[in-house]
Amino acid sequence: MKKVVNKRIRKFVGKSKLRKAMIVVVVMIASFIYANIEIDKKLEKSDGIQLVDCVDGDTAKFMVDGKEEKVRFLAIDTPETKHPNKPEGYYGKEASEYTCTRLQEANEIVFEFEKDTYDKYDRMLAWVWIDGSLLQQELVSQGYAEVKYEKNSYNYIEKLKGLQAHAEEQKLGIWSK
Repeated sequence: MKKVVNKRIRKFVGKSKLRKAMIVVVVMIASFIYANIEIDKKLEKSDGIQLVDCVDGDTAKFMVDGKEEKVRFLAIDTPETKHPNKPEGYYGKEASEYTCTRLQEANEIVFEFEKDTYDKYDRMLAWVWIDGSLLQQELVSQGYAEVKYEKNSYNYIEKLKGLQAHAEEQKLGIWSK
């Protein structure tokens, strides 16, 4: 009797390990599929994105899947150039020209989104990738923009802060005053 019980226990435990292994494999596959779906949701490929107008250094208008969208670049602020109630900011014109040139000469523009896709002014909020380079990083590293409106959960915040510290140290662009 004892042998039969031990045999059944071993058989059950063996099946249990197999079940656990199968569950782990299924969870891993599901996680991989979910992660790929999330990445696809965050990135909007350039075949649906076309520049319509450069607004200033941190905002532009694009056609996105047939709809015109005003896009505010996440986590940065460039000096004002077209604000109705504020004078043109120091280095604002240079920041606007740099942004506009980069966007006009781009072969590929890709948007990456965080949790909030629109702000209170109904502007689309996005990380803007131009030919594989993050525009926000370029603007901050060259002193055209400062890190602002950041949320700790934003993907590239720490990198941007480091680039800003270097630009300030080197007295580049807006930090040269």
